[in-house]
Amino acid sequence: MKVALLGTTGYAGMVLLRILADHPEVSEILPVSSSQSGESIDLADPGLGGAVARKTEKSGGKLLTVEAAAAARPDVVFSCLPHLASAKVLEPFFGKAVVIDLSADFRIADAAIFAKAYGEEPPRRDLLPKAVYGLCEIHREAIKTSDLIASPGCYPTASLLPTVPLARAKLLRGKVFVNALSGISGAGKKVQASYLFVERAESCGAYNPGKTHRHTSEIQFELAKADAAIDLYFTPHLVPLKRGIAATIITETARELSDEEILSVYAEAYRGCPFVRIVKGRIPETHDVLGSNRCDIGFHREGTTLFLFSAIDNLVKGASGQAVQSMNIRLGMDETAGLRTYGEL
Repeated sequence: MKVALLGTTGYAGMVLLRILADHPEVSEILPVSSSQSGESIDLADPGLGGAVARKTEKSGGKLLTVEAAAAARPDVVFSCLPHLASAKVLEPFFGKAVVIDLSADFRIADAAIFAKAYGEEPPRRDLLPKAVYGLCEIHREAIKTSDLIASPGCYPTASLLPTVPLARAKLLRGKVFVNALSGISGAGKKVQASYLFVERAESCGAYNPGKTHRHTSEIQFELAKADAAIDLYFTPHLVPLKRGIAATIITETARELSDEEILSVYAEAYRGCPFVRIVKGRIPETHDVLGSNRCDIGFHREGTTLFLFSAIDNLVKGASGQAVQSMNIRLGMDETAGLRTYGEL
C-alpha cells in the first residue's frame, strides 16, 4: 500500500512518519513538504535514523512536492497541514485516494458553525456532507465506507470519549464543564514568544475559556448529536509538558448513578475497542499513555455531580495515531496495526 504524507516536518507529521515506518501494510511512503522539498528526510528529521529508508527509496529518501506525490497515485493521503490550508492542498487527491485530514477543515458539517469558530467559510463547503468525523470508537461504521475522514482535534478527543456514551444514554444534565491541560506540542511548530522555553517552563495557565476556544464548537457539535440539551463550557490550559492531554470534566447527572451503572455504559459503548481503557480506583495521567494510541478514562461521583477524567498523548491518539486507526478501519486491516496500546516508561 502506498501512502502520501503532507506536512511531514511538523510534529504530527513526524510522529505519523514513525508510525507508518513500522506499519506492516504500508510498503511505500511519499513524504511531502512544500517548504523543504528536495531535502533528505534524515536531514529534516535526524531522529528517524534511517527508519523509513526502505519505504522512501523510490523518492530517493527525499521530501517531495505535492505534485510529485499526486503523480505517484497513492492509495491513502494523510494531511497534517494547518487549518484552512489543508483542503486546498489536498485538491489533487479528492476522488482518487482515501483522504484523512488532520486539520479542522472538514470536522464541522455545519458551515455556519465552522465560520463562527474559524472566522472564515469552510474551504470546501461542497465536501462537508461527504466527510466522516474520525473519532474511531464513536463513528467506526461510517469510517468503514468513507473516502474523506476528518480526524478530530486532540482536545475534542480527550473531551468526547468520556462524555459521548453517557450523553447518548441521556444520563447527563445541563451544563458540561471541560478543563483540559495540554503539552506545548499541541500548538504545533509556531514561532511565537509565548511558546518559548523561558515563557513556558515553571508556568501554566488557562486561555480562551468558556465558549471562546475554537475547539468548543467541534466538541459541542459532536455532543449535540448525542444529546442536544447539553451546554458545553471548555477551558484549555497550557502546561510545561512536551506532549499529553489530561482532561477533567464536571457535570450533573439526570439522577444519582452507581459505579456499576457508569461502568456498564462504558462497557457497552467501548466493547471491542482496543484503545479505550476504563481506569478504576485512580485518576489517569498523561504518563500512562505517553507514546500510545490509548485513551484512559476514569470517574468520581459525589451525589449527582459526576467528575470524568481522561488522558491521551496529543500527538498519537489526539492526532497521528487516531488518523492511522481510521486508515486501518477504512481498509479492513487490524485496527491496532502499527499502533501501540502501551505507554512509554
